[in-house]
Amino acid sequence: MTIRHRITLLIVLMFVALSAIGGYAVYQTRRSATDVHQVTQGVVPSALASADLVSLVKDVQLATMTLVYAPDATTAQLAQDELKKKEAALRAALDVQRQAAASHAQDGLVEQARESIANYFNAIEETANMKAAGKNALAQAYLFANVAQYRDELEGIVTTMRVEKNRQKDAAIEALNGMLDTTTSAIAGVTGGAVLLLTLIGALLYRQITRPLSRMQEMMSEIASNQDFTRRVPVGRMDEIGHSIVAFNGMIEKIQHSSAQLKRKTADIQAMLQNMQQGILTVVEGASVHNEYSAYLEAIFETREIAGRPLMDLVFSHTELDADTLAQIDAAVHACLGEDDVNFAFNQHLLVNEITRTMPDGRKKVLDLSWSAITDENDVVVRLMLCVRDVTELRELAAEAGEQKRRLQMIGEILAVSEEKFHRFVESSKGFIHENERIIRQHDCADMDAVAALFRNMHTVKGNARTYSLQHLTGVVHEVEQRYDALRREASSHNWDQQALIDDLQRVREAVDHYATLNEVSLGRGARAQGDGGALGGLGREQIDAGLRLLESANEHDIASLRAMRTELRRVLSGIGTESVEQALAGVLGSLPSLAQELGKVAPHVRIGDGGYRLRSDAAATVSDVFTHLLRNSLDHGIEMPAQRRARGLDEAGHISIELGMADGALRITLADDGRGLALARIRAVAVERGWLGAHESVSDETVAAFIFHAGFSTAHSVTEVSGRGVGMDAVRDFLERKGGHIELRFTDSRQGADYRHFETIVYLPQTCAVAYAGEHPALREAMLAE
Repeated sequence: MTIRHRITLLIVLMFVALSAIGGYAVYQTRRSATDVHQVTQGVVPSALASADLVSLVKDVQLATMTLVYAPDATTAQLAQDELKKKEAALRAALDVQRQAAASHAQDGLVEQARESIANYFNAIEETANMKAAGKNALAQAYLFANVAQYRDELEGIVTTMRVEKNRQKDAAIEALNGMLDTTTSAIAGVTGGAVLLLTLIGALLYRQITRPLSRMQEMMSEIASNQDFTRRVPVGRMDEIGHSIVAFNGMIEKIQHSSAQLKRKTADIQAMLQNMQQGILTVVEGASVHNEYSAYLEAIFETREIAGRPLMDLVFSHTELDADTLAQIDAAVHACLGEDDVNFAFNQHLLVNEITRTMPDGRKKVLDLSWSAITDENDVVVRLMLCVRDVTELRELAAEAGEQKRRLQMIGEILAVSEEKFHRFVESSKGFIHENERIIRQHDCADMDAVAALFRNMHTVKGNARTYSLQHLTGVVHEVEQRYDALRREASSHNWDQQALIDDLQRVREAVDHYATLNEVSLGRGARAQGDGGALGGLGREQIDAGLRLLESANEHDIASLRAMRTELRRVLSGIGTESVEQALAGVLGSLPSLAQELGKVAPHVRIGDGGYRLRSDAAATVSDVFTHLLRNSLDHGIEMPAQRRARGLDEAGHISIELGMADGALRITLADDGRGLALARIRAVAVERGWLGAHESVSDETVAAFIFHAGFSTAHSVTEVSGRGVGMDAVRDFLERKGGHIELRFTDSRQGADYRHFETIVYLPQTCAVAYAGEHPALREAMLAE
């Protein structure tokens, strides 16, 4: 029997006397039941639906992050499909909220939510397009900027709607409680008025209606205040109150399920953010770090004190950046925050993209920094987002790869040089290094002669290294040469740092030793080569065989023939330990094409007339050192540019000739080219400028020409890798004097006093430096020429 039937029976029993009171009680009871039904079937489900909206927004957020960080196209497509479903569900839920709206405020919230959803999904679509275009970094930045902004806006509206619905629910429950209280009071009044008759009826009503309603009211209040959605109101009977309790319990169960889903999805989002292998933070007004950041940032900076710290302290302390750069970064950050995004575009170049940070234990971390601006709807920068990546290992791998590449390049350079020539170069370089070390240790202060000697020696090492295209050694030697050049230009005691000079020399020594080690260890080439292709000390095997054949064919009964063979054989054997001029100059001759290319000229034609002479091996190194300077000077200063040569009616490629011969008991090597000649006017001007010659002093062309042998002399207008440092001819003279030789210039025209005069450079060495090899025997001469 329902409550309605029971009350009707009581009204019949009370008849007329209590008809009015009973009718009122029935009316109140019906109204209470209706209000309970409205609350449990209308207001409460509407509040539940508003809670579902929050869960749907979280679903959309999770699907969006899945889309942006999708590892492949399939995952991205699934995320897009899920987003479409969630959008439809959101809009359907908003339709329910509109239908259940109980005020203009709720109608307004629903309309705002519709607009926010449209903006939110438009931003998501733009992010998806960036992802599809392969712009992952931009898509991620857009996700944390615009998409997050619209998400926060939608969450705020939905949260406000939920609060409004909960407020409506609480008000309905409060009104219901008030109605129930009124009903209880009415029944109590009927009970008091009816006295004895209503005592039984009151007890019955209390048992059947009041007590269940009070218990339901009490438990509903406790659940609402404690937010304990695991509790349920017990159902004792299946009348109107019982159905209301069942409906209430169902509502609580749905709320519990929705809350669990919301917590789980929130945890999923947090787990994704916290496990990203990238440090992400945002910089807010005041250039401090926002409280929300990715957990990996703590691993990068090895600290948990991140939230609220000044950006400059967290990121840029203990780095290699100087004070000026740090000040620029700080000023750029403050200039961007709260200003138009144009400021960010103007100042972005001041925000460094890579730093090296020293950790407390001394380790070095290389951090890659990526900056982006987060703007509002007015394009005002509200935050700066900074993505930090630890690229230390990547940089170490790159450095290791670079070192391996450098090693292979050096091996390739070594292989391009014959073993004998490479060994000779190493020995020569070590000799110059040893000589420089001796000079440095003998002087406690700057000395012009000592500095000039240091410079000449190092310039020769560099020239020889360039001759053999040993690029890595050339770079090291060039740096040391620059220090010597600075000493030579500004020689003073305070500039002479003996230990620094020794350290520089040690760098050169280590570079030479590195090449030598690669030659001996990596390439397995001995410390001293034994010749190429069966050569014996510079003498070809075919030449030895030709001499043996002549010896075997000699007529032992012909004294004159035997004497001739003895003479020829002696000359053949004298070739052991010698090499031709072409062999001695092979390195520098091979470097002329690349040098010509550097100068913008055509490679010259070089003609060598050896006069039947071969150089002894110990003298070949001196000749190579000397002609390294002479040939390079001839190409740089003597032979003109192609256009100038064409204007003179000459070939674009210059012609250089080298002639060997004996004169006055000495070996004479003559060098000449078809260039414009010696720049006497320029030489005179430099001599006057240096104070070596009076401005109006009259001297011969030979005297002017002799100034090129002064230390530090140069006619170059600018310093290059090739010339202009004022070293060359003085070094040549020094080398020759060490070997007991000398050098002179001889004019080959009669244009006395002209700005340019053609000339020959003649190098004299002791006669013992060469061997007359090609003898009178025709067959032996032919064998010699075959070399």
